[in-house]
Amino acid sequence: MTIRALVWNENRHEQTNALVRQLYPQGIHGEIAAALEEAGGISVGTATLDEPEHGLTVEKLKNTDVLLWWGHTAHGEVKDEIVQRVQERVWEGMGLIVLHSGHFSKIFKRLMGTPCALSWREAGEVERLWVLNKNHPIAEGLPEYFEIEHEEMYGEPFTVPEPMETLFISWFEGGEVFRSGLTYQRGAGKIFYFRPGHEAYPTYHNATVRKVLGNAVKWAYNPATAWKRVNEAPNTPHDKAPVPLEVKGPRLHEDGEEGYR
Repeated sequence: MTIRALVWNENRHEQTNALVRQLYPQGIHGEIAAALEEAGGISVGTATLDEPEHGLTVEKLKNTDVLLWWGHTAHGEVKDEIVQRVQERVWEGMGLIVLHSGHFSKIFKRLMGTPCALSWREAGEVERLWVLNKNHPIAEGLPEYFEIEHEEMYGEPFTVPEPMETLFISWFEGGEVFRSGLTYQRGAGKIFYFRPGHEAYPTYHNATVRKVLGNAVKWAYNPATAWKRVNEAPNTPHDKAPVPLEVKGPRLHEDGEEGYR
């Protein structure tokens, strides 16, 4: 079955910065989409911040298996109701891949429940990413480590929850290290945070980075039917229990009445 991926990008740096526009003439989203098409077995669409509903309509998200998110300068412009919409789809089983400065996006911070803060520096340093588990699907076909010639430094501490697994650790020329590939699950949805991708460098042209993106989409894909009741909290009457029983004490709610939220 073909995986339906959607690449979301705020698409602001490409409009205002000549260097970014030169590196990514089709937008960062366009380059990531091209990388996914190379991976095979993935159909790819794109969406950007300035489209109606940020390009993330109910219908489009319903038909998305894995969403990739790149944002940086306009996190605050993403409407809260759209963030909630994306979060609910992740709970239902849609995969989410958060890229680079998307660590400060509303959707990632909401799903993590932590500040998601870190230290950083723009100096065009070499980044060496060490692969910690070569048997993981996201690391399939990767060498022991790979390097990116020029990247923005992110440094620990990275204030995120303990992940299910740390797949990559980065070392930078200045001496800092960073957990650059982290997996999570929220509800039925798998989440992967991948650090590389600063807009001023051609990171998404790097063949190994592109391979990681394709692997990650395939890992995050959940073939199961959407878990539509994941956000429900039904009041199950006593006589509808698997073993029907009698009410033996006082209660605040009538049968079928909504609970407090």
